[in-house]
Amino acid sequence: MVSFTATLLKFADQGEKTGWTYLEVPEKISTQLKPGWRKSFRVKGKLDNHAIKAVALFPMGGGGFIMAVNATVRKGIGKRQGAKVAVQLAVDDKPLKLSADLMECLADEPKAIAFFKKLPPSHQHYYSKWIEGAKTEGTKTKRITNVVWAMERGMSYGEMMRALKKEKDDLMG
Repeated sequence: MVSFTATLLKFADQGEKTGWTYLEVPEKISTQLKPGWRKSFRVKGKLDNHAIKAVALFPMGGGGFIMAVNATVRKGIGKRQGAKVAVQLAVDDKPLKLSADLMECLADEPKAIAFFKKLPPSHQHYYSKWIEGAKTEGTKTKRITNVVWAMERGMSYGEMMRALKKEKDDLMG
């Protein structure tokens, strides 16, 4: 477990990361976790006293990484952009469980499942978390449908979201 203090930052206009709140994990810390590693990996630990698990660190060049800090975690620590946070991290090698409902629906679509299986495990998990995070069965069903549709077309998450937004905008206007 490594410990350090970080400041919550926020991306302004930066492609798909626009609006993200995040913290930086300096190279000297990331090399303690995974020496020589330059790809995304998962960590567990605490931000202040708020427990986290299966959170991805993303490489940012120069050996450093960033960790997105979502609204649930920000609420849990009661902090936002500019605040200092006590960080404790360890590598999280626990296998990820994917949404059983998503996998069942993808299994019915050979092209969709083939594309999904080519995605890095962290991307597969991101889709799964998005689906399982739905508050209602209707929303969950809609999200599964959207993911299967996007996988059939070989779309990334960002491409899927932009296509769905365009479709919604076209209907509205």
